[in-house]
Amino acid sequence: MDRPIGLSVRLKLTLSYAGFLMLAGALLLAIVWVFLLRYVPDHAITLQRRDVPGGAMRAPTLFIPGRSDLWRAFAPKAGAALVLLLVVGLVGGWLLADRMLAPLARITKAARRAAAGSLTHRIELEGPKDEFRELADTFDIMLARLEAHEAEQQRFAANASHELRTPLAITQTLLDVARKDPSRVTGELIDRLHAVNARAIDLTEALLLLSRADRRSFTRDDVDLSLVAEEAVETLLPVAERHGVTVETSGAAAPTEGSSALLLQLATNLVHNAIVHNQPEQGLVWVTTTVAADAAVLTVENTGEQLDPAELPTLTEPFQRGTRRIHTAGSGVGLGLAIVRSITEAHDGTLTLAARPTGGLRVTVRLPSRPVRPGR
Repeated sequence: MDRPIGLSVRLKLTLSYAGFLMLAGALLLAIVWVFLLRYVPDHAITLQRRDVPGGAMRAPTLFIPGRSDLWRAFAPKAGAALVLLLVVGLVGGWLLADRMLAPLARITKAARRAAAGSLTHRIELEGPKDEFRELADTFDIMLARLEAHEAEQQRFAANASHELRTPLAITQTLLDVARKDPSRVTGELIDRLHAVNARAIDLTEALLLLSRADRRSFTRDDVDLSLVAEEAVETLLPVAERHGVTVETSGAAAPTEGSSALLLQLATNLVHNAIVHNQPEQGLVWVTTTVAADAAVLTVENTGEQLDPAELPTLTEPFQRGTRRIHTAGSGVGLGLAIVRSITEAHDGTLTLAARPTGGLRVTVRLPSRPVRPGR
C-alpha cells in the first residue's frame, strides 16, 4: 500500500540524541545560573579606595556585579555552549545512529532478498546476544523453515502430479481400447475403469483432507482419543480379517481438544497403515491410549518386517511407502502418515515413529490434554 514518505529512523534517532543533549545542557546551565543567583546582589556594588592609616598601603576599588551584569556576561557563553552541544549532538547522533542501525540494514537486505524469492540467504549476525541478534536469529530460523517448506511443497506437487497422472493415463488407455474395439467392452474392462476412478477419487479426497489439516480450518471440541481409537478399530475390523491381522485395543480415557473428524481420520490412518503393512498372516496390531505429563497419548504398534531407523523420517512424507514409491493391493494412496503428521501438527501435538526390535513399527501421537473446565 502507498504511504506518505516520512523521516528515516536514523534521522529520528539523530534528532532525539541532539534534542536530549540540548535539553541536558540547558538544564545544566539553568542549574548553574540559579546557583550563582544565590550569591549575586540585585544591583552592582562599587567599593571606593581609601587610605590605610600610616600610609603603608592603599586598599583597591572593588566592583561586585549585579544580576543584570552577570546575565550579560553569562548569556552569550551559554548560547555558544548550546550551539556547540547542538552540533555535537547532530554529528555524533548521526554517526551513532548509523552504527546502531547497521544490523537492521542487514536484516532489511535479507528480507528484501526473501521477498524476491531467495530463501537461501542468511543474516548470520555476529556479536553478543541483544535485541538485534535475537531478531536476526529468529529471521534466519524463519528463512530456514520457509526454505524447507518450499522444498517440501515442490516435492509434494511433483509427487501428486505423478500419482494423479498414473490413474488418468490408465483410464485413457482403457478408453482408447474400448473406442477402437467396442466389441471388447466387457465387465472386466468396466471393473478396471471403476477401480482406477475410485483410486483417483480417494487420492483427491486425501489431498483435500491434507490441505484442510494444514490450514487448521476446523472447530475445536472436546474429544476422547480412546473413543476415537475404538471407532477406528471397529471400522477397520473387516480389513483386518481379510489380511489375517488381529487388532487389540487397551487404555484409559485420553481427553484432548480438536476436530473429532480429523482425529478419527488420524486414528483410522494409523490403524489401517498398521494392518496393511504387517505380516502376511497372523499379524498383530496394538492400539493403546494413555495420559502422561499433561498429554493425551495414542500409540499404534504392529508386527512386520524389520525397518531401517534411517528410513523412518521419510515415512511421513507424501507418497512414501517404505523405501520405494510402490502400489500394492490395499496400500492406500501414500498419504496416510503424511495426513497423520499434518493433523498432529494442526493440533499442536508431536508424532514419533520408532522401529520395533522384532520388526514392525511403533507410532506415538502426543496431543495436549484437555484443560480442566470449571464445573466439569
